[in-house]
Amino acid sequence: MTLDIGKRLKEIRTDSRLSQRELAKRTGVANASISQIESNRLNPTVGALKRILDGIPISLAEFFDETSTAEGQIFFAAEDLLEIGDRGVSFRQVGAARKSKAIQLLHEKYQPGATTGKTTLTHEGEECGLILKGHLQIEVGDQKKILGPGDAYYFDSQQPHRFKNIGSEECELVTACTPPTF
Repeated sequence: MTLDIGKRLKEIRTDSRLSQRELAKRTGVANASISQIESNRLNPTVGALKRILDGIPISLAEFFDETSTAEGQIFFAAEDLLEIGDRGVSFRQVGAARKSKAIQLLHEKYQPGATTGKTTLTHEGEECGLILKGHLQIEVGDQKKILGPGDAYYFDSQQPHRFKNIGSEECELVTACTPPTF
């Protein structure tokens, strides 16, 4: 049986919750090229495919092994964590390729002044976090608090919320959300 490279790339990219634009930005491969590969209008070289897969990240071997999934993976090296943040906010996700995950675990970093945006976030589920270093201002509904190292939060994420590093140093934290939203 011949592997449909375009279909497989799109499936892996969407399972990793990456847009074509985000993958293009990560890899330096043009968005139009990724689109053409996914629609089977362009057959990528091995080098181009490897560069694209490095942005997900997934190896060529895993890509061509259709039976391979991350379902059985237990341990994740630092380089296995998928970066899904931008603009001064880093979200590094554990187990991003797992299809049946019920929880999302993130290692987050906010640069000074970085924020999740002017618009508050709302989504199904619950989320919690523990500040490792720095300070983070958290708004949930009509409540606002600045948390520092060792402080934590837990709330229903259907409440409008946003995060901002109001300090002069990077803020680092570990968070969990269920069900996964990224």
